[in-house]
Amino acid sequence: MELIKESNNTRLCGHTPFNVGLTLDCGQAFRWEKTGENTYRGIAFRRELTVRDDGDSLLFLGVNEDEIKEIWTDYFDLNTDHDGIIKRLSGDKFISDAVNRFGGIHILRQEPWETLCSFIISACNNIPRIKGIVNRLSEALGERTGEGFSFPDAKTVAGLSEDDLSFLRAGYRVPYILDAARRVAEGEIDFDAIRKMPEEDARKELMKIKGVGRKVADCTLLFSLGFTDCYPVDRHIERATKELYPEGLPEFFSPHRGLAQQYIFTSRIK
Repeated sequence: MELIKESNNTRLCGHTPFNVGLTLDCGQAFRWEKTGENTYRGIAFRRELTVRDDGDSLLFLGVNEDEIKEIWTDYFDLNTDHDGIIKRLSGDKFISDAVNRFGGIHILRQEPWETLCSFIISACNNIPRIKGIVNRLSEALGERTGEGFSFPDAKTVAGLSEDDLSFLRAGYRVPYILDAARRVAEGEIDFDAIRKMPEEDARKELMKIKGVGRKVADCTLLFSLGFTDCYPVDRHIERATKELYPEGLPEFFSPHRGLAQQYIFTSRIK
C-alpha cells in the first residue's frame, strides 16, 4: 500500500480490493452515513472520518498518514490478504457469483464495547431505528468529535439508571444495555481476555450478559474481536443457509465463514 499526501487529505493506493459502500451498509456498523457519491462520514474510536472510494484508491479527507496507519487500515481490515480468502470462498458457486456482483466487502474491526452495545440495540429492530438509538446515545453521553459525537464509554453508561436512559426510546433493551455496561466497566467482561479464548468459550462469556443471545454474541465476536469464523444467524441468514446449504456450510469456508455470511446477506438484501 502507498499513502500519498494531497493538500489536507491522504490517498491510499494499492490496497486490497475494498468497496466502502458495501462494507459500511451491510449491517456491521451503525454510525456511517453516505454524504456523496461513494463518500461516507462516520465516527469510530473517538475519531471522525470522511472517506471516498475512488475505485483504485481511497481518499481520506483531512486525515494524516499516521492516523490512517494507527486506526483506519486496521478498522477497515486493509492489511488482510482478501484475494486469497476470496479465491478460497469462490470455490462455492453462490459466493463466486456474489463476489462478482458485490466484490470488496470487508469485515470491520470495531471497538468491542460499541459493537456489543449496538447489537444489543439491534435485537428485533430495523437499521434506521438502530441508528437513531445509537446516535441519541452518542449525542447525549459521548464527546464532541467535530460535527458529531463519539460513542460513550461503558463506565459513563454504567452509572445511569433505566429512567436516565428513557430518552433512547429503546424499550426492553435498556436493562440489557445497562447490564452490559456495568459488566464491561467492572472488568467482568474483559475484551482482551475474550480475544484469546476459543470461539465457544468467548461466545459463552458474552452470553452471560442479560439479553445477549448467540446472534448478538457472534456479531460482537466477528465485527470487533477478530473471530473470523463466526457466522451470525438471523431469520434471513437462517432461511438462506437452509436453502443454499441444506447439508451444512462447506468446510472450506472456514476460517472465514463470517465473510461468506456477509456475501450471502448482501446478495439477499440488494
